[in-house]
Amino acid sequence: MPSLNRVQIIGRLGKDPVEKVTTKGTKFAFFAVAVDRHWKGSDGKSHKETDWFNIEVWGRLGEICLKYLTKGRLIFLEGRLRTDRYEKDGEEKFFTKVIARQMQMLDYQSQDKKEPDITELEEEIPEEE
Repeated sequence: MPSLNRVQIIGRLGKDPVEKVTTKGTKFAFFAVAVDRHWKGSDGKSHKETDWFNIEVWGRLGEICLKYLTKGRLIFLEGRLRTDRYEKDGEEKFFTKVIARQMQMLDYQSQDKKEPDITELEEEIPEEE
């Protein structure tokens, strides 16, 4: 049976990316992206709602994210969803995140920080460690 786990997001970073390290010493970038939705209600008023997505980026692409991305940058991400489980106070909790495999910066950045030409790097993303 075919299956598909793919997500595409265009949004802005809520904070600068943070470097995290697994228990085995593998580094990755972690950040959150805000995606705004705008619509007009039946009353004619404009409405806005923001969805937040937690993002992990591994390998060379993670290094690029740590170096070039900052709070407020507009980016395109493509990846897959992964849900982790953990137990807290005897209750099972779930945490869903996007594991990014492509990233593209969409807004203009000053020439002070020249951006890399490579915006897509596919690397082996480690499974649970």
